[in-house]
Amino acid sequence: MTAAFDEMFGAEGQVDGAPRSAYAALDKWMKASPPEFFDARRRQAELFFRRIGITFAVYGEAESHERLIPFDIVPRIISGKEWRRLEQGLIQRAAVLNAFLQDVYGPGECVKAGIIPAGLVYGNSQYRVEMTRIRPPHDIYVHILGADLVRVGEDQFYVLEDNARTPSGVSYMLENREVMMRLFPELFARHRVAPVETYTDSLLATLRSVAPEGSSKDATAVVLTPGPYNSAFYEHSFLADKMGVELVEGSDLFVQDARVFMRTTEGPRRVDVIYRRVDDDFLDPLTFKPDSALGVPGLMAAYEAGAVTVVNAVGAGVADDKAVYTYMPDLVRFYTGKEAILPNVPTWRCRETDALAYVLDHLPELVVKEVNGSGGYGMLVGPTATRSEIEVFAHKLKTDPEGFIAQPTLALSTCPTFTEKGLQPRHVDLRPFVLTGSDQVRVTPGGLTRVALTEGSLVVNSSQGGGTKDTWVLDD
Repeated sequence: MTAAFDEMFGAEGQVDGAPRSAYAALDKWMKASPPEFFDARRRQAELFFRRIGITFAVYGEAESHERLIPFDIVPRIISGKEWRRLEQGLIQRAAVLNAFLQDVYGPGECVKAGIIPAGLVYGNSQYRVEMTRIRPPHDIYVHILGADLVRVGEDQFYVLEDNARTPSGVSYMLENREVMMRLFPELFARHRVAPVETYTDSLLATLRSVAPEGSSKDATAVVLTPGPYNSAFYEHSFLADKMGVELVEGSDLFVQDARVFMRTTEGPRRVDVIYRRVDDDFLDPLTFKPDSALGVPGLMAAYEAGAVTVVNAVGAGVADDKAVYTYMPDLVRFYTGKEAILPNVPTWRCRETDALAYVLDHLPELVVKEVNGSGGYGMLVGPTATRSEIEVFAHKLKTDPEGFIAQPTLALSTCPTFTEKGLQPRHVDLRPFVLTGSDQVRVTPGGLTRVALTEGSLVVNSSQGGGTKDTWVLDD
């Protein structure tokens, strides 16, 4: 693996060298601030987050207590020029994902043309045959896209994966900004930082724009949560509160005459848009898992009747499958006639014989992922894996090659991060959020930067010990 590109100091990554232009003012300010200042602000930030109560739970722990996600007080900075290119690529990505889903639940032209194998689409565990007879309002499937980006050089960004089902993390993006503005108002005064706090207004506008035809201008939207024991419940309640809409559980809704209603103290109220944070399998016990207590009986009938919009659409998960991801460059060309603005990470499909043979021979050098995995689980990071872990994965690959893809171990870019040893470079990724409505596409300038707090680690997921940073896009 080559040396990582440092976003503050460039290719050489020398702390005593000249910073890149976007970081010049931050570098000057940091050098003028004593170490004890940063330590005091770090402790103050932790206190803020404890008071706010922004936590997450880790599934599978013996004690399912909630954790505070570590927050780094040194912002990540992206120039306006860099961001404009990323924004164009993200808009293109969202459009192609929507075109792909509209196609595979309709005429299937991409399969007929041999762009993607039929079995990978129609045999996918996330493919919902029920959606072949349902046309979502305004033909939008992925209303909210969280695309994970990584940087490996001055002008080299890759899409690591697409999150098209129920992408999470936006509450951390918003809370990170609020805390930074409280802690460092003088630093904001030295920069023109694009705002992120308009995200919830944009989200509400997007939700209302995709309401079924005939809905009022102020269509009723709700956030559907599995409940307080879900790991992302804080985010569910946060977004409902910021948008000024109701946070509901399945039992708060009912279907009558193929329309969805919400129980209120003033009687039933019609619901036009459901921003669901409940997985497909649990949405409607009459269609999917019959023992689900999280969903709404009859919801799919109302959906099929065109009486309610579900955000993101049922069945959107087929678009963020990691094996489908490998075909995105081909799908971009197929639907747009152009090359992808943001390329994929080079990927081996283990379902292919030659690729599997290569991966098995090079496991210590590669990252191997389950095609349906998430949160950093079910993956092998070859360079840091033990011999026994590599042997276990080799067996998994031979047993179920279709369940895995492999990628080179990228030298993810680093950003300065406050640690016990002072400022140290740590690897980062970025999850921007793209909102696709019937009226326009809205991209929040920035996103959630996740940081691998362990020295040398490439795993940024909070469930695996990662933290977060505020992401500044400069208005230049």
